Amino acid sequence: MPSGDFRLLLDVMKDVRGREIEIARPPIRVVSLVPSITETLFDLGAGDSVVGVTDWCIFPEALSARRVGGTKNPRVDEIRALRPDLVHMNLEENLEKHARAIEEFAPVFVTEPKSPRDVAGLIAQLGAIHGVGDAAAAAKAELERELGRERLARFTFAVPIWKSPWMWCGGDTYVSALLETLGGLNVLAKEARYPAIELEHVLAHLPEVIVLPDEPYAFTADDASELRERPGVRVAGPFPGHLATWHGTRTVKGLRFLRELLSSFAIPDPQSLNR
Repeated sequence: MPSGDFRLLLDVMKDVRGREIEIARPPIRVVSLVPSITETLFDLGAGDSVVGVTDWCIFPEALSARRVGGTKNPRVDEIRALRPDLVHMNLEENLEKHARAIEEFAPVFVTEPKSPRDVAGLIAQLGAIHGVGDAAAAAKAELERELGRERLARFTFAVPIWKSPWMWCGGDTYVSALLETLGGLNVLAKEARYPAIELEHVLAHLPEVIVLPDEPYAFTADDASELRERPGVRVAGPFPGHLATWHGTRTVKGLRFLRELLSSFAIPDPQSLNR
């Protein structure tokens, strides 16, 4: 349940689009079309207000909220029938046409954290909107402690998100920023978003590790084995993709998991060995 630190009237909250919403009290009928935000709301203690979620909302387990379709194909009429007083959407995961349709009957709050440090602000924002400021402050502090840890030794990486065609995380993506936080350097850092680049061209950049999440493309152990058959290619994964692609309270889990997974791929700085 929301904590008692919620004020009678919130300051105006501005989403990533610059749209402003004003909430006189914590929303009580929330639809979340962002799986990572669904999990975060429950982790912060605002889960009782969630009445609708996507088919991809897998955390927490055994969700009882109404399923209203996917992130790209929500059933807007079913969302309308739930009479939400707030709908959470993401600039990248969801489509603008659905946001426009939903805004005809409910406030829509759109977010898009680009890095783990952006996530700290997102958590605080969710805490303010949903009246769970104390829990959000604790979660934000936990994330900031994780972000303050010493980085791994340097490693270069590439992260595919699709096969046939091969598509990759460019330098301006959340996944890239997550791995950079740990000490990595994206060999495709100059590329924007998710470029389609042939595998051979990426391997020519000599990444020290191919990081292989199992979403959005369901990479398998066979995919990893095929990559490892190429000279000099090392692969971390496949592993649960939500540990690299989801933000919110899962960011801490992702940072801890990836730190352990990638520690054996990091290359110590020769100068540090001589100190």
